[in-house]
Amino acid sequence: MAAVNSVRIAAAQMTSINDLAANYATCSRLVKEAASAGAKLLCFPENFSFVGAKDGESLKIAEPLDGPVMKGYCALAKESSMWLSLGGFQERGSDDAHLCNTHVLIDDAGNIRSTYRKMHLFDVDVPGGAVYKESSFTEAGKEIIAIDSPFGILGLTVCYDLRFPEVYQQLRFHHGAQVLLVPAAFTKVTGEAHWEVLLRARAIETQCYVIAAAQGGKHSEKRESFGDTLIIDPWGSVIGRLPDKVSTGITVADIDFSLIESVRRKMPISQHRKPIEFWKQVSK
Repeated sequence: MAAVNSVRIAAAQMTSINDLAANYATCSRLVKEAASAGAKLLCFPENFSFVGAKDGESLKIAEPLDGPVMKGYCALAKESSMWLSLGGFQERGSDDAHLCNTHVLIDDAGNIRSTYRKMHLFDVDVPGGAVYKESSFTEAGKEIIAIDSPFGILGLTVCYDLRFPEVYQQLRFHHGAQVLLVPAAFTKVTGEAHWEVLLRARAIETQCYVIAAAQGGKHSEKRESFGDTLIIDPWGSVIGRLPDKVSTGITVADIDFSLIESVRRKMPISQHRKPIEFWKQVSK
């Protein structure tokens, strides 16, 4: 698609709970807010539609992509004439014991344009925090996904993928990504330590915009997310941020395609990168 020189996008911050209808109402309100601000794409965080309060709740509400939950969000996109990035939808897995953590991209006509299933699963004993084992109920994805859009070539990822720069290198240098989407629900401990620095590093080393919509605040007695929704430009500068790390709301910024071209032209790292064959040779 031919893109204009710049286009306005927005990133949402919210505190999802274990109530599908309540979360939908919040998302609907944020869509209206983004539309009023002139945004044509709104990015929601991981688990936008549901965050379980007890073990097993997410599995119980998991649905296929043509189920009523996703149909509702497709209708929302169509009604508002807005593209939606829905990070971390609980898609029904291949058996009753598993789901897929799926990033769904919907266009302004309400059609699902692309899906990415989270590749890196969060099996971690967080220092000073809780123990997580996402793989106990989630199937890992096996495909890197980038898609052309009116907002440039979008690279789709989810949360914990952020710690694995290879994914983002592939998206930029093999799939031509210009904008990287990182919907997340970082823990408070890991968010305070690493969230912003990792996001800015991914932007700098790929020379892409990074849109990082985040869950923030207490979802339940057991779970709390760091928040701090950010939009970062290809030079690594933060150009969008909510004033409060855990409030519900949106931040808006313009994707400037001439800036992407300028940064890449002045520092042509794509020409200077060593091919994988080089690394295989020197690692022998």
